[in-house]
Amino acid sequence: MASLPSVSWSSEDAPIKRKGNIRQSVSRWCYQKIPLDQLCEYSAKIGLKAVDLLKEDEWEVPRRYGLICSMGYGGGGEIASAMNRVENHAKIEEAFRKTIPLAAKAGVPNVITFSGNREGMSDEEGAKNTIIGLNRVKKIAEDNGVNICIELLNSKVDHHDYMCDHSAWGLKVVQAVNSPRVKLLYDIYHMQIMEGDLVATIQKNIEWMGHFHTGGVPGRHELDGTQEVQWDGVMRGIAATNFKGYVAHEFVPTRDPLTSLRQAADLCDV
Repeated sequence: MASLPSVSWSSEDAPIKRKGNIRQSVSRWCYQKIPLDQLCEYSAKIGLKAVDLLKEDEWEVPRRYGLICSMGYGGGGEIASAMNRVENHAKIEEAFRKTIPLAAKAGVPNVITFSGNREGMSDEEGAKNTIIGLNRVKKIAEDNGVNICIELLNSKVDHHDYMCDHSAWGLKVVQAVNSPRVKLLYDIYHMQIMEGDLVATIQKNIEWMGHFHTGGVPGRHELDGTQEVQWDGVMRGIAATNFKGYVAHEFVPTRDPLTSLRQAADLCDV
């Protein structure tokens, strides 16, 4: 059995008190070699509030440590195949009817969905279909007080052909659906690659944004001096809007993972 990554903390250490202007979370998939309980315990110690991108059978784990799951998988399709195709809508609706009430019960404020890939479909047709699909499920979200968040991803480096790859397309969709429970997952890493202009875009459209992800550009690694986003500046831009949701770290560490996570939490604690 491979040894676990080194842990840069002691169980006797007092938890770090954060300023609270940014409620920080951590994406589970970036720390797969660390048991979920250990990740939750450490996250609580360094002042995070949540763990992101957990499956339904994991939603209760963060609560043992005073955290929540800030973004859950609830059957909202896959990155390559989701809301932009009408034939996927029935399956997604069936899943959401089951999982969104469970998310509400577990204190999970958001579930994720995607546009899907273009595969020759025009952006106009895809937007029309995605609006139809989200209109079909928005009442489930509204009735349970849970956000359905459609994620913005880059199609230049990581997810070639993905349709929801610019904030303008995502905004067109969620504004047409016009539900307080249908929002964008604005992934800062992905949108820096596609269009930049981060703070202005966020501040202009914050009412349509339900959640944020981080990741160093280029490479999706640590939030440090090797990459181009000024993270404390972006966080101040978010904090200035009085955003009450979560910012989840979704970078893949290249060094000791828990040390990198703590450094990111320190940097973004504005």
